Amino acid sequence: MQVKIDTKEKFTVVLPLEPHIYDNMAAELAATCNNYLRNEVKNVILNLQSVTAIDEGAAQSIAQLQNDFYEQNASFVICELKPSMEEAFEKLELMEYLNITPSESEAWDIVQMEEIERELLDDDDITFPA
Repeated sequence: MQVKIDTKEKFTVVLPLEPHIYDNMAAELAATCNNYLRNEVKNVILNLQSVTAIDEGAAQSIAQLQNDFYEQNASFVICELKPSMEEAFEKLELMEYLNITPSESEAWDIVQMEEIERELLDDDDITFPA
């Protein structure tokens, strides 16, 4: 599966270049994304702007991928879904479980907000001025 990778300071954008994500491609996409969980910058934005169709197993794999990232204290945001892709995720009742934004810049904002949230929640020494 061909993907374009764009590494930023707080996240990596993974852009599949295939118009259809088949079940057999899902494992490769998951492996590509999961590799980032081993990096210092773990957050991934999956930009699906080029994808117009997805197999059921691949859609479920993406949902599982998001769950894996959140279990590892990392963000996983999907952006730029075509209407046909929204329909596919909706048909499988996955839309409400996925972190989806209309644009990549909004996905950046979500990742940065989640990073701030994690930093605040991880800080056990919260003190307030008297």
